[in-house]
Amino acid sequence: MASIDIDDTTDQYLEFAANVGGVTKGQIVAQLVAAARTRAKPPLESKESDQNAVAIHVDYDGHRTRAQFVPGPGRIEITDGPLAGMTFRTPSEAARAVVGHYKPTVSPHRNGWVFWIITANGEPLQSIRHSRP
Repeated sequence: MASIDIDDTTDQYLEFAANVGGVTKGQIVAQLVAAARTRAKPPLESKESDQNAVAIHVDYDGHRTRAQFVPGPGRIEITDGPLAGMTFRTPSEAARAVVGHYKPTVSPHRNGWVFWIITANGEPLQSIRHSRP
């Protein structure tokens, strides 16, 4: 049987989630991994619209996650950290992945348009929502 090392706080979170769900800690981890795989999309081929990508980031739970917003399709591509390489169809889908990764016991529902910050000017992604193609 494989094992993983986790800190005491994470163990307490897993214990809590397992008790609430009536499952084992291992089943909680398996459910989280399965959910993350379902949400994550493989990186898409670079297209002309990618030249207009906007650098964005979020500081959540003491961690900065960098990404790029690709106008047109409106997708988010995570560029660093534990979620690097994941592509999401919407800003909110990407925000839920970040929250779910760092705080799995917290409701991950977020409005991605206000969650993500444009790196160049510090404005929320919402500020360019309707001004880009």
